[in-house]
Amino acid sequence: MRSVRARAAIGATLVVAVALVAAGLAVLLVLRDNLIGQADLQAEVAAREVAGQLALDTRFEDLDLDDAEDHPVQVTDEEGRVVFVSQGLQAVSGTRSPGVSPVPSASVGATASPDDDDDDDDDDGDDGRRPARGEVSSDDPDLSDGTATVDGKHADYRFAAVEATTSAGITLTVHAGAPLAPEQEAVDTVRGAMLTGLPVLLAVVAGVTWLVTRRALRPVEGIRREMAAITASEDLARRVPEPDSRDEIAALARTTNETLTALEASVERQRRFVADASHELRSPIASLRTQLEVAEAHPELLDLPGAVADTVRLQVLAADLLLLARLDAGERPGTARLEVGALVREEVSQRAADRIPVTVEVTEGAAYEVNGSRGQVARVVGNLLDNAQRHAEGLVAVSVAADGRGVRVEVRDDGAGVPEDERERIFERFVRLDDARSRDDGGAGLGLAIARDVAARHGGTLTVHRAPEGGAAFRLWLPRAA
Repeated sequence: MRSVRARAAIGATLVVAVALVAAGLAVLLVLRDNLIGQADLQAEVAAREVAGQLALDTRFEDLDLDDAEDHPVQVTDEEGRVVFVSQGLQAVSGTRSPGVSPVPSASVGATASPDDDDDDDDDDGDDGRRPARGEVSSDDPDLSDGTATVDGKHADYRFAAVEATTSAGITLTVHAGAPLAPEQEAVDTVRGAMLTGLPVLLAVVAGVTWLVTRRALRPVEGIRREMAAITASEDLARRVPEPDSRDEIAALARTTNETLTALEASVERQRRFVADASHELRSPIASLRTQLEVAEAHPELLDLPGAVADTVRLQVLAADLLLLARLDAGERPGTARLEVGALVREEVSQRAADRIPVTVEVTEGAAYEVNGSRGQVARVVGNLLDNAQRHAEGLVAVSVAADGRGVRVEVRDDGAGVPEDERERIFERFVRLDDARSRDDGGAGLGLAIARDVAARHGGTLTVHRAPEGGAAFRLWLPRAA
């Protein structure tokens, strides 16, 4: 039951079984109704034939009953007394009278007196259903189930009762039966065939469902085995097989491979990150240790400014790594409302030691509000200004303006700019375009990566273009506050 194939086969078998049982019962009921309807018709025809003869004043001993064995007949008078039974009828039930021994009655075919005619006319006026003299009732016969014993053979019958009135005004009721044995035989035969074929059909359904499900799930088993092998080998470069079909299993395989690709890229990114971080941390730590060891042996040779610079660089690098770790962990920015123009002015006012003064271009009186973390947005602006200061020759400018449904912060410089084919690579972690630049001057290569990650977390973008002054123009776009 833990197997999908088993559950599918059992479920399909149960559904088919219920459907077949319901359909079989419906077929049996319809067949039985049709056969009973045929028996009713046969009984009615037999009853009307005898009633027609009686209406013509045929005497009982002269009645034509050639099929009395198949259609037993019982005739009763108005008082319910049995006046005639067909030959061989030994017992009967289901008619108005269970008797099979005729009692004396008025002769059939006698001529009625004029007074009797008047009385009968009055009776006909009171009961319109009674047939006229010498006629057979045209009403639907009374039908009933019963049994009869004919020549020692007991069987079930369907009886039809038809009234007939002789010319003498005597009303007789003819009960004629039709055997139900053919109906019972047919129903039993069909029921037996269904009961015999049902297990075979259910076995076929279960087997076909098992095989079809097995064939359909074969690619899933291949995907499972390959995923187990990938987990065991930890080789994320492997991929699961993709079937040629265009069904849900093929979509699952493609999605699994896409997930493996993203996972491989993430793991590789983490490996590079750890390796680069270790490499970046090694230099200031080694330098600081060397200076401290020299100072321990020769205090007079202590390079205190260098030690402080290495400590500051190590502190900044550690802060960058921690921020990247929080961003990678999915940390969401705050929802505080920020005025970007005021934030830019405040950030620029704190940079008194910059090599090149920063020009601020913000329209007075305009409100540029966004939602987010004030510290992270300020960090982005600071990183962009630091990058511009490193590459500018004499100009660093920052502007704030409305841009569609957002706010655009642009930082420009008049340096060498960024080559077009490198404009995406510079946002990768630990990437420096100028390999000849010293690490102290060029930084760790994390500033732009942090800036883009923070922009993305705030629902914005960070791109680089060519500035009108010839250098680089970094454009930070953030959506306006609601």
